[in-house]
Amino acid sequence: MRAKNSATTNSTIAVDSSADAGTGRGTDTAVTDGTAPATGPGANRDGLALAGLGVLAFSLTFPSTAWGLESFGPWSLVALRTLLAALIAGGALLLGRVALPDRRHRAGLVVVAAGVVIGFPLLTTLALRTSTTSHAAVVVGLLPLTTAVFSSLRTGARPPRAFWIAALAGAAVVIAFTVQQSGGELSGGDAYLFGALLVCAAGYTEGGRLARVMPGWQVVGWALVLCLPLAVVGAAVALPAEPVRLTAHGVIGLVWVATVSTFLGLYVWYRGMAEIGVERASQLQLGQPLLTLVWSFLLLGEEVPAAAPVAALAVLVCIAATQRTGRAR
Repeated sequence: MRAKNSATTNSTIAVDSSADAGTGRGTDTAVTDGTAPATGPGANRDGLALAGLGVLAFSLTFPSTAWGLESFGPWSLVALRTLLAALIAGGALLLGRVALPDRRHRAGLVVVAAGVVIGFPLLTTLALRTSTTSHAAVVVGLLPLTTAVFSSLRTGARPPRAFWIAALAGAAVVIAFTVQQSGGELSGGDAYLFGALLVCAAGYTEGGRLARVMPGWQVVGWALVLCLPLAVVGAAVALPAEPVRLTAHGVIGLVWVATVSTFLGLYVWYRGMAEIGVERASQLQLGQPLLTLVWSFLLLGEEVPAAAPVAALAVLVCIAATQRTGRAR
């Protein structure tokens, strides 16, 4: 990659500090070309803002998916959203003349692709055939705690005790809200949703780690490009097998989940995680279920439970507490 390549401007790159750089056996060192993750209050605010934008984008994913299911079957919708997002990402990588990722980063990109690009969209789309978007959003509210646990195990980060207390409290609020709304029973789609939690948390953790040594948009871009052949095959098989009834809602839903949820949202999300850490960024998603409830009411006409405002306030308190605990040690 050329030194003045636009793909590396104002972003983090990784170089090998060993003499054996060409073999991919060296260690990653963050190099500052004005791009390494900054520290201090300004960087903290920027990271929170970027991660917050990611949460806002993700909060519309379930309603958009419900719209998409008006026009496409679940397998067709997932294949098409991945295909469109991969074409956008591939075009961006080509325009930026971005070199292939280093060999030692490719396994991590496979985890991101399997968890965030394929696993989470597919499992949640299958769940939404039987679950309402509001119910699915609240179950997935356990994602912040799951991601924090994955990140701590994967990276060795050790957030302070106060962080875990606040994160557990937020998860408890989400669980209590879920149980109250479901009457204590699990829905038919909950098995898909719990599986989605695990694969997405793994993808978020690995993507946040990679975003510290390579630009966040390239993490998303290469993960999507890895899925392009699978998306092409999936679309070719699923479209003839499932009914297609094009509607305005269906097309808008597909475009949103492909361009925003799968590409732009992940881009700002990974950049935010690189700035403030995976654990702290993940806790912002405690507010995502409540945002999705609002969108479900406004866009789908689903009823907003009376307990939602109380749960929202409790969750906001927990989010504030996790952000005040500082970076993980």
